[in-house]
Amino acid sequence: MEQSCFKETYLKIGTLLVFSLIFSLDSCTAQRQVKLQEGPLVRAEGHHITIQCDVSGYQGSSEQNFEWSVFRPDKPTLKIQIISSNDPEFPYAVFGERVQKNDIYIERIKGDSVLLHITKLQKSDEGMYECATPSTDNAYWGSYSAMMNLTVVPDTLSATLAPQTLDKVEGDSLELICEVSKETSQHTHVAVTWYIQKGDQKLMVISLTRDFIIRSGDSYKQKEAAGDVQLDKIGVTSFKLTISKLQLSDQGNYYCEGAEWIQDIDKSWYGLSSKNTENTTVNVKSIGNQFLALIKATEVNINVGGTLEIICTIEAQNFPDRFFSVAWFLNNREIIRFGSNAVPSFHGEYKMRESLGKVMVHKKSDRVYVLKIYQIQVEDGGTYHCQVEENEKVSSAAFSTNKSNEITITVQRPQSNFKVTAITRTPTVKYYGTFELQCIIRPINITHVPASVSWKFQPANSNDSYNLVTFTHDTAIKWGNIAENFKGKMIVVKSVSNAVRLSVSRASKLEAGKFLCIAELWGRHNPNKWVKKASATSNILEVKVGPPACLLQLTKQVTTIYKRINDITELECKILARTQNDSQFSVMWLFSKPHGPNVKGENLLNVDRNSIVQYYGELLTNSQKKMKFQDEKPSSDVYKLMIQKTDVNDSGNYYCHVTEWLLDPNNIWYKVGEDTSAMTIVQVRTADANLQISNNNSTLSINENTAVELECQIINQTQRQSQFSVTWYFQNDNPNTKETALLKADRNNILQYFGDLQVDPQKMMKFQSVKTSSNTYKLIIQKAAQSDNGVYFCDVEEWVSGTQNEWVLQGHARSGSIILQVQTPGATLHSKACASSSLFYFIFIYPFIVIIALIIVALYFYLRPKKPQKPINEKSFWTPIETFIDDPKSEEEENVK
Repeated sequence: MEQSCFKETYLKIGTLLVFSLIFSLDSCTAQRQVKLQEGPLVRAEGHHITIQCDVSGYQGSSEQNFEWSVFRPDKPTLKIQIISSNDPEFPYAVFGERVQKNDIYIERIKGDSVLLHITKLQKSDEGMYECATPSTDNAYWGSYSAMMNLTVVPDTLSATLAPQTLDKVEGDSLELICEVSKETSQHTHVAVTWYIQKGDQKLMVISLTRDFIIRSGDSYKQKEAAGDVQLDKIGVTSFKLTISKLQLSDQGNYYCEGAEWIQDIDKSWYGLSSKNTENTTVNVKSIGNQFLALIKATEVNINVGGTLEIICTIEAQNFPDRFFSVAWFLNNREIIRFGSNAVPSFHGEYKMRESLGKVMVHKKSDRVYVLKIYQIQVEDGGTYHCQVEENEKVSSAAFSTNKSNEITITVQRPQSNFKVTAITRTPTVKYYGTFELQCIIRPINITHVPASVSWKFQPANSNDSYNLVTFTHDTAIKWGNIAENFKGKMIVVKSVSNAVRLSVSRASKLEAGKFLCIAELWGRHNPNKWVKKASATSNILEVKVGPPACLLQLTKQVTTIYKRINDITELECKILARTQNDSQFSVMWLFSKPHGPNVKGENLLNVDRNSIVQYYGELLTNSQKKMKFQDEKPSSDVYKLMIQKTDVNDSGNYYCHVTEWLLDPNNIWYKVGEDTSAMTIVQVRTADANLQISNNNSTLSINENTAVELECQIINQTQRQSQFSVTWYFQNDNPNTKETALLKADRNNILQYFGDLQVDPQKMMKFQSVKTSSNTYKLIIQKAAQSDNGVYFCDVEEWVSGTQNEWVLQGHARSGSIILQVQTPGATLHSKACASSSLFYFIFIYPFIVIIALIIVALYFYLRPKKPQKPINEKSFWTPIETFIDDPKSEEEENVK
């Protein structure tokens, strides 16, 4: 019996140790972890998007199920089910039709990883997305859902290219301009790529990437390296493609693609949208055996003694097998010829000038021929063209001739004493004023020479300038292309002395800027042609145009108004002085508590110059408060704010901020100035207000991840049947930070959340307000964290029953402060053991093995068979030594016998 009892005891001990080991191992196993694609994400409306969700550390089946839901911004606490990987009845009706049409579906990447697809994103899809995984674990351990915010923005990207058909010949240049713009409020990058479509083949020509790097397509790398393919940004939204020396392979349909990219929070780039333009068809015609002659000059206006360089270029194919000669003509008279044998010939005076080194001609390449004339004279001015002849190889006879276009070269004598000066007596004027500018040509002895005078204008705050008006040498007036604003305001007068006076009336800020004039002297080259002989530029004049000085003045006397509950309060904003009689005003009413956090005041409502009222804060969202605050304008200089049914919350400081507006000469409203009135202090007196809140300050220390209850106790109240609304406030450890409202329980105990709690469902569940008795309210914080450290207090409003059985706000009081200190608990033996495998084995495994070994040894010695004892009367050769030792007990027993 005793032996079986020992066996049972040892068996229980062994079982207990085994279960302890299993529990220790299980507590250190991996937790379930749901991981959602890192957010927030910004995606464009109308496009296909995917969101990835993964789960790890789970038990059970290797193929896990996923459930997707969304919390929309307008109802952040309402969970709307979208789609499930295993439950076809999971989607709510708002998503059901789209799920059935496969517009929303789940793609399984592997057993524990999926992608949520939304093929055509809608604005209503915006919100906080939740990916949840139903449990397949033996016990709940870890996280079973994750959340991420998705913002849906309009697709504002546009790409345009004027559709047209262009006929080109080999050697021509091609220029196409693509307009790509976007209006996304987020920071995004735009990439622009030009493509050419040849049948079913699409080739990239050149691209400006989202990183602002130019990259060319494989077929255009060589041309881009040679500078024959370029992509230039010529404006905020304009991107120009230039292809020089067109070839037959450049024929096709050209279009550009605009792409908008946004950088996600993980620093990866995501293509938000892309748009293609319409096609422009480019036909390239082969010139075959034909050739073209082109002419250009490095400079067309040259002073006497300068150098003239005229270049003649041949565009043709198969140059090595063909022979060309080039001739230069001045006023249709041949002056120099470069033969196909590379021997130049000079005619007339150019033969002598060539021998003096003042004329030189050479062949720069197979295509390019250069004529240089040094120390040119007035007689070298005129019309030049070059003529190219293709010669036979043997006889050198010309069998084909081509003539270039003409260019005009002007050779002028420098006027060493020719100067132009710009002056003004009105460098600063007010709106609607007049300013005058004069351009004076000196000396007077050249006033008989025909002159043209041009005024250039650079607007204020701009780096671009343009021609405003030109008084030509033949007394004509030419307006610039961008001078519309000056027409009707400007008078141009030219005097006998060639001085040009510019008078601008009804000045506005559009006419403010920098002015300069350019004078040119002209002479006749022949009876039918005028030639510019000299030019000079004046100094720069800056004209400033500004509004009149602001004379706005408001009441500056502080007043105090005493009111009772339910009275009508009338506040007045009076304008004592204005800048002009036709001034208009916008009035902003502001309010601040005497000791509130917002000393500068918060906006109540604004009345613009068109008497349109805009509400702010609670007045914007609360229709009852909007009806309570009304504006009136009894006269042009007086604005009033009416407060209906005044209560204690209306006590505080009120003032108005007035902005004065005037019309400028271009019929555009501008702000003249602004002023702020003195304070009007409103004090609402409450009769028999007995509300009293416990104002004891205390400090509470708790461990992290534990729940805590903060108490708000009402000690005294005005009426027995009073009702209360309680608002909980929080201020973190930094004393410079502003106290913020967490949540409010109104007199019907309905909760209203503020700030982060309003948009974050997890934080909403963390903070709860409970009414434990008629005069006691508690704030419960679940799983307190270090971020919850700070000062908490409650603000209580007392509502009493009025004379007409309506609820009236009687008063409010603030409790004392509770300082909450959340402490991080020290590391436990269990946590240390799970963190270190060697420590875990030392504490749990090795002792377990030792104890099991000891139990086995003990059981062995206890249960092994015992040796049989010898009979008592058996003779033994040896006498036991014990017989020689006196045993008192034995003697006693013998005596008893």
